[in-house]
Amino acid sequence: MPRMGTPEEVAAAVLFLSSSASAFTTGSVVAVDGGYLVA
Repeated sequence: MPRMGTPEEVAAAVLFLSSSASAFTTGSVVAVDGGYLVA
């Protein structure tokens, strides 16, 4: 994915991290970069 993330994609990550769905997520670094760090 050689492109910049959209505001909506970043907002989706923020919404997840601020929701109860992420209640079991602790001490994690969540890179919202479209897989750029994997390459």
